[in-house]
Amino acid sequence: MLALIAGRGSLPATVAAEQDVPPLVTSLLGNAPDRLAVDITFRIEQLGSFLEKLTDRGVREVCFCGMITRPGIDPSMIDARTMPLVPVLAGAVASGEDSALRAVLSIFEDAGFAVRGADELTPSLLPAAGVLTKTPVPKGVSDQLALAAPVLALQGKKDVGQACVIRGNEVIAQEDTRGTDAMLADMSEAYTRPELGGGDPLNFAVDLMGEALGGMADWLSGPVTKARATAKGGVLFKAPKPDQDRRVDLPTIGPGTAMRAAEAGLDGIVIAAGGVMVLDRAQVVAILDEMGMYLWVH
Repeated sequence: MLALIAGRGSLPATVAAEQDVPPLVTSLLGNAPDRLAVDITFRIEQLGSFLEKLTDRGVREVCFCGMITRPGIDPSMIDARTMPLVPVLAGAVASGEDSALRAVLSIFEDAGFAVRGADELTPSLLPAAGVLTKTPVPKGVSDQLALAAPVLALQGKKDVGQACVIRGNEVIAQEDTRGTDAMLADMSEAYTRPELGGGDPLNFAVDLMGEALGGMADWLSGPVTKARATAKGGVLFKAPKPDQDRRVDLPTIGPGTAMRAAEAGLDGIVIAAGGVMVLDRAQVVAILDEMGMYLWVH
């Protein structure tokens, strides 16, 4: 049986929907997924007991998917089953992204669970190489992407970030622990969206799309219009870190990313073929087409 260790966002629901047998859906407290009922909610301080519950339910495989805010550990909440795991958990909380993920993976693997990647379970999330939008890729973009290689290598060494923005012959922004959308938001003018879909960018994009993008009128008539009119251009490039474990934290873009890139005045988005998942691909492409931007799976 498969269990999803689900975090926030729409990825867990997408993975669950693609399985022939419905998976057991679990979630770390405070990180429930969008539009997907959770069967078991657990605390990090009771991880040992949670692993036993999975075994008792017949779980043999797990998939980590969705965004999770790294939790603190309340010593008073640690149960007896979790006490032997405390040294590993403490190290994971204090370490970088990849180191923390590897530590958590080792706990699940040592408990007898096979870890499977979201892309392995839902291969449709990885688009084939090519340009997915109506707008073609301008000449010179391939040369610009060469600037991203040393940036990605440094991000991997620092264990943080999977994306950067290139304008001309310069990398002008790099992703940090806050994520790609936050990096793009730093580049864009302040824009307060209506509180649709619980404030989630993906839900907001879904609600806005409507029939043939008719629902995007409010967004198109807002400050994004000015941002596009005064745009200085640039490209968002996103790819896995060097030597990244593909089973966890594989890069992802979605409608929220497309909207943020438009608000930042970029010309388009380039993602590494086979290395970046695209959520709600049709909506991502529709948003970029409406903005005259490109999406290149390179």
